[in-house]
Amino acid sequence: MAVPKRRMSRSRTRSRRAQWKAEAPVLVPLVVGGQRVLVPPRLVRAVQRGLVDPRD
Repeated sequence: MAVPKRRMSRSRTRSRRAQWKAEAPVLVPLVVGGQRVLVPPRLVRAVQRGLVDPRD
């Protein structure tokens, strides 16, 4: 595991952390049982096959 060899200043650490922004997840609209639900792309096939119930 990489470990910094020197201490980073507090202002540099905080400014670096401030650059990270959370992004809203991409959701795909599907119709399940007559209802429109939004599902993450990696779960679309499982929902279509009935393996995952998106309403839970």
